Amino acid sequence: MRSAEISGASVTGFGAGQVKADRHSKVRATARNRHFQFTITPLTQAVALTAVIAATLFILHDAARSFDDARRELAIIGSSLARDIAALSPEQADAVLDTSNRQFITVGRASIIPAEVAPQGPMLTGLTLPAQPHGVLALESHQANVWSGILLRGGIAIVLAGLVTLMAARKRRDDMPDLVQRHNYSTLAAAIPLGVACWTRSGKLIVCNEQYRDRLHLGKGNMTYQDAVKKLSMGGYIKLLNDDDGSRVLELHREDGSCLLIDERPLGDGAFMTLISDVTEAKRTDTMLHTIRQEQRLLARRYHEEKLKAEAASRSKTNFLAHLSHDIRTPLNHIIGFAELMRHQTYGPLGDARYADYVQSIKQSGEHLLASFATILDLAELEGGQKPLRSDPVDLDALLDGVVQRFKGQANRAGVLFVLGEHSDAIVQGDQLGLGRMVSNIVENALRFTPSGGQVKLAAFAARDGVVIEVTDTGLGMTEERLASLSQPFALGDATFTREGIGPGLGISISRAIAELSGGHLAIDSTPMIGTTVAISLPLAGVLGMQAAE
Repeated sequence: MRSAEISGASVTGFGAGQVKADRHSKVRATARNRHFQFTITPLTQAVALTAVIAATLFILHDAARSFDDARRELAIIGSSLARDIAALSPEQADAVLDTSNRQFITVGRASIIPAEVAPQGPMLTGLTLPAQPHGVLALESHQANVWSGILLRGGIAIVLAGLVTLMAARKRRDDMPDLVQRHNYSTLAAAIPLGVACWTRSGKLIVCNEQYRDRLHLGKGNMTYQDAVKKLSMGGYIKLLNDDDGSRVLELHREDGSCLLIDERPLGDGAFMTLISDVTEAKRTDTMLHTIRQEQRLLARRYHEEKLKAEAASRSKTNFLAHLSHDIRTPLNHIIGFAELMRHQTYGPLGDARYADYVQSIKQSGEHLLASFATILDLAELEGGQKPLRSDPVDLDALLDGVVQRFKGQANRAGVLFVLGEHSDAIVQGDQLGLGRMVSNIVENALRFTPSGGQVKLAAFAARDGVVIEVTDTGLGMTEERLASLSQPFALGDATFTREGIGPGLGISISRAIAELSGGHLAIDSTPMIGTTVAISLPLAGVLGMQAAE
């Protein structure tokens, strides 16, 4: 709110600071000279113009009426003289005119002139009347008397107009604006959807709207700026946001938890405006957002910590699997080798014929375990970056043709129609063996889980920035839960996917790792009892080179 020297209200209740002493003295000096100041407003100009026009019209009307009265008086005197000299001789008529001129010396003079020299038309201060048989009676009033009266009354009118103008231009003691300005302030306050109050230099209320009274819980009576300050400073505390020579912005925090924003701005000529808005909800929202941001930062820090822990655990798991697979492969090779020797009975017969079947089972189980651990080792090396892939131009059509030739027999035996789409003429950059293994894993899964009479389609679609390889089958399909579990290695799902010979369930994981190491992505879309589509996007050879350069 305004300082005490300007508005007469104390600022100490707000706790917003004090105004400097030189500014205090300047304001007091301005207040002492307030009675000698004048202001030219549109209303003052209108009053001055009206007074000048009224004075001018009065002078013109007074002049016309004065000359008209003079001619009317001359007409009365002339008619009387014309009757008196009508029957007299010329000498007697001249004597009567001389006597009349001496008698009406203050009015004018009369004389007889020949008719042929009489002026034609109306005269401003004169009059001619026929006076037969003597000629024409000419009467002329004293212009000095007429003009002196006109000038006297005109001067009075001009003085009055000047006094009216000065009264309209002189500032009032309470600095209250004129009617036009107060109307403008009222229109402005009614149009603003905030609490608005306009004050004079001395702190008197010019106008305020209903929102302002509602904010301060004021009645309909008049109030001063001091009253508003006392009302606002009751309870709560004030926080100063901005304070300069032109305006001041404060926050009023009340005891009931509400918050009002008080914004004061100058209006010119010492007057100022107070804007009050309820920012309680905005402050609550800001507090909530601040709390949410704090929680987000805390969660982000925790997420980063957990992510580091998960990455460390994943690296430990990968290293463990790599060491485990490597350590187990050596004894498995011994088991497989010895089983092969026993199956051929190299050092003598086994005896019972059933031993041959047992040895064959031992050999097959060992080979299965060896293949599984080899797959685990491959996945661990791919995820750990210990198995780098080559980067060579690969003809995608030739690669897909090779995959079709490899699985064509398996598809025929399973009664599944294996279809290859049109050639894409695409050249991708990558490891040919790795890409072949990636596509083969997907095709093998599609053939394995597609019942007889179904279809598996392998196709590639090239664009300017990459190529998409799609493997679509009409097999069992998968639920959303099953799709979510495919992102984790060794996830086999329900009993449908645990048939003999399936392995540890790492085909999708290995294919995903190869696709990502080749600069691409793998996505799966599946619907139960309808089928599954696996899409692998890979960049073209030139595009991959540009990305590497960037």
